[in-house]
Amino acid sequence: MLDLHQYASLGAALTAALDRWPNETCLIEADRDREKVRLTYSDFKEMARPLCRALEDADFKAGDRAAIIMTNQSKWLISAYAIFFCGGVLVPLDYKLSAGEHLQLLAHSKARFLIVEYYLWRAISEAAGFSKLGAEIVLVTEAPAGVDLRGAYRWEEFRRKGDPTLVARQREDTACIVYSSGTGGRAKGCVLTHDAYLEQCTALTAWYPFWPGVRYLSILPTNHAIDFMVGFIGPFVCGACVVHLRTLRPEFVRDAFVRYRITYVSLVPMVLKNLERGFRAKFDELPPKKRWLLDRLIRINKMLTRKKPRVEVSRRLLPQVHKAFGGELRALIVGGAFTDPATMQFFYDLGIPVACGYGLTEACTAVTLNDLKPFRADTVGKPLPGSELRILSPDTEGIGEVAVRSRWLMSHYLDDPELTAQTIVEGWLVTGDQGRFDGNGHLQLFGRKKNMIVTEGGKNIYPEDIESVFDGLGVKEYCVFAANYLWPQKTLGEEMLVLTIRLEQNQQIDDRLREEIVARNRRLADFKRIGGYVLWGKDFPRTASMKIKRAELAAEIGGGAAREQIVEI
Repeated sequence: MLDLHQYASLGAALTAALDRWPNETCLIEADRDREKVRLTYSDFKEMARPLCRALEDADFKAGDRAAIIMTNQSKWLISAYAIFFCGGVLVPLDYKLSAGEHLQLLAHSKARFLIVEYYLWRAISEAAGFSKLGAEIVLVTEAPAGVDLRGAYRWEEFRRKGDPTLVARQREDTACIVYSSGTGGRAKGCVLTHDAYLEQCTALTAWYPFWPGVRYLSILPTNHAIDFMVGFIGPFVCGACVVHLRTLRPEFVRDAFVRYRITYVSLVPMVLKNLERGFRAKFDELPPKKRWLLDRLIRINKMLTRKKPRVEVSRRLLPQVHKAFGGELRALIVGGAFTDPATMQFFYDLGIPVACGYGLTEACTAVTLNDLKPFRADTVGKPLPGSELRILSPDTEGIGEVAVRSRWLMSHYLDDPELTAQTIVEGWLVTGDQGRFDGNGHLQLFGRKKNMIVTEGGKNIYPEDIESVFDGLGVKEYCVFAANYLWPQKTLGEEMLVLTIRLEQNQQIDDRLREEIVARNRRLADFKRIGGYVLWGKDFPRTASMKIKRAELAAEIGGGAAREQIVEI
């Protein structure tokens, strides 16, 4: 890989990468079973240069802000590179937000330029408040011929001939303004420097190196902090290849693993859980003799990989499992604090390590990661090189609020000094997450401080901790709340915890499911047990990384259901 210490900006590092590996494939874009684009680093450079030149002619200056709203595709990465090359500040926005939310964040970021996919531009241009759009130049990708673009330019035609000039930026200059999950009223734009990204990339690749020939499957949105780093910056500065899919239908994702012989992929916990269910279902369909043999081979693999992964050995012992992932998979990377340990252990026992990490948008990408030395399913790993963590005000069990200090923290929240001062205290990022260190330096997380419930007896309860006991319940989704949080009471009384359940289509609560809820509830300490459940008829609102928006869901339930609908158990 490149020695990133030699570069002052992402634009400089990426430009060096394009020249370093001209004949290596850097990007593949597939739509269902059809490959649409395959680019070498040289091809990527040739596609980006005319866009860079056109931005120069459009008076795009160092420090100007340019937003991107697109699904995963080659034009996303080409546009981002052009912005960095010209010295600009990238504002990656979540394409899943509503048009109104896009307009809100565009206004807050003061982006002069906007690069957007056609169907999203159509929604934005028809939304209330469109007349106040501040972007001076809009580039629209994949627009049909002859359509009125409301003053925007076609991305494909926004080109100029000639050699563009790389605009020098310093490490302390702003590289990106990234908005943390959801908009929830107060927009939180995390201002991240070139130094933050270059140092973060150096730390991550020290533990999980990429190289020419590695193929990373990009499933998470590129605007997400994890995929931006692990599915763009990291692979490119190492000469590796990124594979984009224009669909996330499971059958085409499975096909991509095999067709492109994927080396790494980043997933959110919910997707990892779905993969586990699929494998378990296939295992259950095996004839008794084949199932016995499989279980025996898994036990042997567990014994041989107890201290560290031995991928080559696991591939020989369990070839059919590894062929289902293309035969080259080295690790599943999971970004999310509350990944079920049993799910991670399930894949590790099959010889597929799960590298679980913990990160925040305010800290660029990750601050801890499991280095698999040895594999630990019950933690989110150890602090990355260059990242320092401590626990604030720990209780008798050592649990307190996690604080982080490193070079890859955001410099501030955009135009919000008050919130910045509350979040970064004497150089430490106060995360709002509750955790503790075990005796081996691994971080264990318990829940969000703002989600913590204090019982009448003074006990602290974290909903995420309770939810882990109901993992695999056999419903579409579920979430734990305090009843008094959903339906505020003006009288003092014993706190009741409620399991909110979203059933699968045409599914009903039957005796078996009720008995399962009761049985799992008994595994919890008395003060953690739920008092009942309530059925909810809509899908839970989620962030781009598929985390439940708890406050939004609570408001929906509190306004759409009555406390009397709780079924006590």
